[in-house]
This record gives sequence, structure tokens and C-alpha cells, in this order.
Amino acid sequence: MKSKRLALYTFGIFRAPASDPVNKGFHDRNDRNFLIAETSEGFIARSGYEEEPGPESWGTQVFPRFYLEQGEGWTPSTLSLWKDLASPMAFSYAGIHREAMRHGREWFLKPAWPPYVLWWVERDYTPTWTEAVVRHEFLHDHKASAFAFDFKTCFDEDGRSTTVDSQVVKQNMRLNGERQQQMIQTVNS
Repeated sequence: MKSKRLALYTFGIFRAPASDPVNKGFHDRNDRNFLIAETSEGFIARSGYEEEPGPESWGTQVFPRFYLEQGEGWTPSTLSLWKDLASPMAFSYAGIHREAMRHGREWFLKPAWPPYVLWWVERDYTPTWTEAVVRHEFLHDHKASAFAFDFKTCFDEDGRSTTVDSQVVKQNMRLNGERQQQMIQTVNS
């Protein structure tokens, strides 16, 4: 049994203010993507957002120095926990989330920063938004290390360089796909 969990922080900036009609596709998919993530293989938990219904926020939400204020006081970002490296990769690059990612250039600025960061946390520890920003900026400033990394250059929970097991990713993609189909059938019936 693993002694650590994988933290994942994502960050993006809209090309236009959040309320602009160009972002309708993002907003239309947002709740569905959260639901799909929460039912994905290996998902443990995610932070909510202060003053919004849903999960409790893991501290005050803050943003990296790359953040551009557009008058709304927020930008799309997520913070979640997963059981292993293969699980968030399987969720991110398949199914409904992959479909949303294909539209990313319509909604988001091309990042001059990492779009996400990964790091390991102790089993009984919940990361905060502030910690996520520190890790994110560290990855940008210093490249991948056991402290902050991405899927291309990743580390195991003991800090050793590793790769993501592609067979486990494929297996998780299959399981997630089956769950997504069941959810779609339930909604449509």
C-alpha cells in the first residue's frame, strides 16, 4: 500500500473575461468535468472554492504570479488528490476532459508557465492552495524535481525518477470510459 498521495494543481487564464460568451463552452463543461473527475479511477478528493457550493476549500484560494486580473477576482484552477500517477493522466487525456482540452485555445491564453504541477504528499495530509502555487512557481523556475514535476519528467513517492505506467493508464481510461458511458445513459434515461 502506498504511503503517499499525488497532488495535482492546474492553472489557466481565460483569453477574455470569464463572463465573455467565448467562454460558454468552458462553463458548460465545467460541472460535468468535475463529476467525471470525482468518479474516475484513483481520484481521492478535490478542493472546493470559498463561497461556492461543493467540497470544502483547502485554504484561501490564491494564484501564481502569472495571474492576470480581468475584473472577476478568479481564474480557472483546480487542486486535487489522486492515488497514483496513472490516474490523473488517464482522466486528463481521455473522454470528456480530453474533448474539453481540444477547445483550450479557444478559451485560454497560451501559457508561458506550466499548465499543471504534480507532487507527493503524506497520506494524512491535505495540500493548500498556497502550497500548490509555491510548487507551481517552483516547477516554472527550476524545472522538474521531486519537489514539483509533470507527467513528462515525473518522480515516484520516494523521490526517484520514474515514468507513468502506460498499461495502467490504458486500463484506467477503459474503466473511466465505462463509468462515463453509464453516467450518460443514466442522464439520458
